[in-house]
Amino acid sequence: MTPALAEQRTYRLSEAETHKLWQLSRLAAGASEASALALSGLLLDLPKSVRTALLEFAESGADSGFLLLRGLTIGDLPDTPTVHHSGALQGHPTDGTLTLVADLLGSLVGYQDEKAGALIHDVHAVPGEEQRIENSGSVAFDFHTENVHHPLRPDHLGLLCLRQDHEGIAATRVASVREAVRHLTEEQVAILRTPQFHSSYPASFTRGRTGPVPRSGPHPAVFGPYDRPFMRFNSHTTHAADAEATAALKALSEALETVCHDVVLEPGDLVVVDNHVAAHGRSAFVPRYDGRDRWLRRCYSVRSILGWTQHMMPRQRVIPPMEDIQGVL
Repeated sequence: MTPALAEQRTYRLSEAETHKLWQLSRLAAGASEASALALSGLLLDLPKSVRTALLEFAESGADSGFLLLRGLTIGDLPDTPTVHHSGALQGHPTDGTLTLVADLLGSLVGYQDEKAGALIHDVHAVPGEEQRIENSGSVAFDFHTENVHHPLRPDHLGLLCLRQDHEGIAATRVASVREAVRHLTEEQVAILRTPQFHSSYPASFTRGRTGPVPRSGPHPAVFGPYDRPFMRFNSHTTHAADAEATAALKALSEALETVCHDVVLEPGDLVVVDNHVAAHGRSAFVPRYDGRDRWLRRCYSVRSILGWTQHMMPRQRVIPPMEDIQGVL
């Protein structure tokens, strides 16, 4: 990102704001599975300017599709894990940080089909999984909207950097459909707006599953108002049945590449992404598995949860399995 673009999309916390947010994060850390109502007092105590920046981003639907917060505290850390679901940071104050941000934007949620419903995800390389297209890999991860196959996709996601890669070059790549469509023809956009695309379940939802990978659809890849469109697209898993539509998907990928912002997160940076406006990805890096590898933490936020969904939740904040809600939406 150029300095000018960075300034437009960045909120840098003051020392006082950093201190206040850390205090509140410590209080919220053990309550991530409590209801948003239970945390409402802490949300009201968030530094006013931080709260305003996040709420304005969520309400305005910024065309860039992301907001970068800089200067957060991350606290003491153990070695970067090398196994799945290590629990190394269970109850850590960064649980509270992400919970507060997610609840301010909507409600923190997890998915029963993904990581057994975990609400906070640790994003780091795992030995032997370098080639996997998910958060345990280290190869390039192309543009995708999160949980593209799901009828209840996150409205926002947050990625908090705890450690950079050793070379300090791995980037979180963000690209807005509202900027990308300017590089597409009217015919290409019209094709992308038709409900003829199918998205296979991502690897994080099919880990350990045997048999064919299920898919969802048909759905459009671009939808919503023509002057402020939304996107449902994963360059790895979204496919079309005919050559014309396949070419339109390829053009969308190329347009996203053209408008992409490479954000190299540093420890204490939190990037918040509008999951309906921007696709995101990751550049490649080389893990060393020495305890100091790249380590991010991720959260999902949903603006509104339907009543029937809440009653079907296997536990607080966890979206039911796909087999329970397939075809309902």
